[in-house]
Amino acid sequence: MARNTGVTRRLISSGGMYEAAFGYSRAVVIGDDCWVAGTTDAGADGTSEHPGDVAGQTWAALERIERALADAGLTMSDVVRTRIYIVEIADAATVGAVHGQVFGEIRPAATMVQVVALIHPSLRVEIEADARRA
Repeated sequence: MARNTGVTRRLISSGGMYEAAFGYSRAVVIGDDCWVAGTTDAGADGTSEHPGDVAGQTWAALERIERALADAGLTMSDVVRTRIYIVEIADAATVGAVHGQVFGEIRPAATMVQVVALIHPSLRVEIEADARRA
C-alpha cells in the first residue's frame, strides 16, 4: 500500500531479474537519502558472474552499488552505512579487504554477518548501502 506524504520518492532499477518479480528496486531515493538494496554479482540468469571468486563477487557488487548511486546523483563518498552478508565466514578477510579498498577513506559504518545462504548457491556475498548527499 502506497501513501502520499508529499515527498518525492524516486525508484532506481538495474533491470535485475528479481526486482520486478519480487517487487523491489535496486535503490530508493527520498530527498538527500538513498538506500541501495542487497546487491550481488548475479547475472541475467540469477547466478554468479564470478562463481567461486568471492573477491570478484565483492568488486562486482560494489560496482553495481556505485552505478545505482550514480543514477541517484550520489557517489560512493556519500555512503554512510554498509551491510555485508557472507555465506562462508572464511571469506570475511577477503570481502573486508575489497570493502576497505573501496571505502578506506570514506569509512562508513559497516556490519558483516554470516548467513546460511543467499538467493542462489553460487552467490557468496551480498552488500547493502545507505547514502546521504553531503
